[in-house]
Amino acid sequence: MTSVEVTLKTLLTEVEGAVGTAVVDFTSGMALGTLGGGKNLDLTVAAAGNTDVIRAKTRTMEMLGLKDKIEDVLITLGSQYHLIRPVAGRSGNGLFIYIVIDKGCSNLAMARHHLKRAEEQLEI
Repeated sequence: MTSVEVTLKTLLTEVEGAVGTAVVDFTSGMALGTLGGGKNLDLTVAAAGNTDVIRAKTRTMEMLGLKDKIEDVLITLGSQYHLIRPVAGRSGNGLFIYIVIDKGCSNLAMARHHLKRAEEQLEI
């Protein structure tokens, strides 16, 4: 099991093309931790905005009567992939991991694999 800090460092160093990452509480929209980003990527603003994405998808699934869970959400921009993965299990209820990767120098399948592994190992 790994802490938020270790999870963020691992994702930023192991995911090829990683630009920034965060662990977010989607009940409040607040980031529990961020790493990376920069002047063109404010991770605290992104954390709050992506909270709305998770909430909207969850509400939609409820309205449709879908008895399933969100594995991850992919948002594709011109030059970036934004991946959001809810944290499963009791210790992660209400949390998600968010990562932004550079589309030109990354492998989306491997990024999803790393994100899944990070989610499984995260301990809050």
